[in-house]
Amino acid sequence: MDFLRPASWEEALAAKAAHPTAVPIAGGTDVMVEINFDHRRPEYLLDLNRVGELAAWEVGQDTVRLGASVPYSAIMEHLRTELPGLALASHTVASPQIRNRGGVGGNLGTASPAGDAHPALLAAGAEVEAASVRGTRMIPVDAFYTGVKRNALAPDELIRAVHVKKADGPQQYSKVGTRNAMVIAVCAFGIALHPETRTVRTGIGSAAPTPVRAKEAEEFLNAALEEGGFWENGRIITPSVAKRFAQLVAGACNPIDDVRGTAAYRRHAVGIMARRTLGWTWEQYRGTRRPLEGAA
Repeated sequence: MDFLRPASWEEALAAKAAHPTAVPIAGGTDVMVEINFDHRRPEYLLDLNRVGELAAWEVGQDTVRLGASVPYSAIMEHLRTELPGLALASHTVASPQIRNRGGVGGNLGTASPAGDAHPALLAAGAEVEAASVRGTRMIPVDAFYTGVKRNALAPDELIRAVHVKKADGPQQYSKVGTRNAMVIAVCAFGIALHPETRTVRTGIGSAAPTPVRAKEAEEFLNAALEEGGFWENGRIITPSVAKRFAQLVAGACNPIDDVRGTAAYRRHAVGIMARRTLGWTWEQYRGTRRPLEGAA
């Protein structure tokens, strides 16, 4: 196994172009596990730790640009206001040591359906900035996951950054595991309210071959909130609406039985998480509305 260690982003892209099979490594929290267990033996490892810009982030007017190597701990400490859903997801990642090393770019590159960041990225509406010596392109996160541990990157591309829309409303994240820490998700769910567009987005993890959105559930809830005037009047969402939303979210799952849980359990748990997180986010929304917008 050869070790490539570029000192700049341009050198990294040139190395990836020359060696398309090279596996990028920054935090290494996924890659090193696979190598240590002999599940993967790449011909080249492409170390990106000397490329400083990958560990930087920038808060813009509408979005946050996260360098691919920004660690989860930095998101938790500095970006919980702008990216609350992703910050909550970051809290559930493994141990403090791994949260100080691992980042969203690695989660995306691995593209495991159980990756903790994916539901939050789907719910928030993120884009992946992919680059190569041929240029740069933006990939909507919805189109990024192409199969089990497969993504839309071309062989010569690297993830440079992730662009995530700043929260314009409450966001929540929930995860079920076989224990309280250091655990791969049995299933996970993220939800984000977007009052500016009067829409709700979701993300489901570890309950389908890829991370997915529950689009039918979103469409149902968007229509129900609009027809009932909920965005304006701030009333409590009726139990029948919440129940139907949860059923549709569960229906969006396509889980498997494995050592962590059965397909039936995953589907049931995702429905429960959907109902609860909808309640939590809506209560937050009701609490932050201005009194002039209508009585609850």
